[in-house]
Amino acid sequence: MAAELSATDVAKRLHEAPDSVVLLDVREPFERELATIEPSRHIPMREVPGRIGELPKDREIVVYCHGGTRSAMVAAFLEAHGFLSVANLRGGIDAWSRLVDPTVPRYD
Repeated sequence: MAAELSATDVAKRLHEAPDSVVLLDVREPFERELATIEPSRHIPMREVPGRIGELPKDREIVVYCHGGTRSAMVAAFLEAHGFLSVANLRGGIDAWSRLVDPTVPRYD
């Protein structure tokens, strides 16, 4: 099972070593139009299996969605397919908005 990282832990990693982490947004395009964490790569959950080759295996991948459920599934999928350093952003972009960057809009 993939590690779970808090929003503050992810923010710290991005601040300290931004090139070592890939933030993967697995939400739907309409959700990304509402709010996003930058920099991040966008691959909707349903497209991950077909686009897995676009993801680096030599960097940590932190997966996020709205609340953390879809991203946990994608993180487990990536681990099952040989990615060694994968984590789920616990609470998703909603936690990010509440705990790290209140300028990122919250939505239902």
